Amino acid sequence: MRRRPTRRPARCGGVFYLRGMAFTPCADPAPADWIVSSELPWQRLVGFGPAGFPSYARLRFLPDPVFEGQSEADVEAEGPSEDERLRMLFDVLAAHTRTPDDCYFCLWDGYGDIPDGGAGAARVVVPARSYLLFRGSLTEAGGWGAGPMSPGPALAWPADRAWCVANDVDPHWAGIGAASLAVAELVGHPHLDVTPADPTRRPPVYL
Repeated sequence: MRRRPTRRPARCGGVFYLRGMAFTPCADPAPADWIVSSELPWQRLVGFGPAGFPSYARLRFLPDPVFEGQSEADVEAEGPSEDERLRMLFDVLAAHTRTPDDCYFCLWDGYGDIPDGGAGAARVVVPARSYLLFRGSLTEAGGWGAGPMSPGPALAWPADRAWCVANDVDPHWAGIGAASLAVAELVGHPHLDVTPADPTRRPPVYL
């Protein structure tokens, strides 16, 4: 499990600020139905998002383990921070959706200490995970890394469902499902460590 900060997210009126990113609680769970209704194994669902995308990839925050049973504690992260990598990822993906200003974000409720228990946000439940649903603009992703140190979304997708990013707490990477052109652009990005992935196969893991 990647170490995550647990300091409390700030709230102003009906808006939550997570790593400087403004979210509005979404009371209607319907936008997440395509995730909740998925029949995929839960590890694949929380690792890559729903099935049906032409291409999948992994954004690595750490290099993949080089031997079976390697501990994540033995590896030092190099290059941009996780927040910076996610910002660059969303900068690319913003050009691959018709609705960059209308996106949905699931915050894992396992972090705890969420203001008012996430009042006003619908609960999204899948096997082994429970989330709170928020809505916001993708342009806010550039503000991650500022403000309170708090977890970012575990799932993110635009209203047109052009792609989905799954950033689960356990893996050392975030999974991406998107159009082949979007994935190819991410793989070729000079500052991101993105590799094509087959979500039907078990990905590399650390202890």
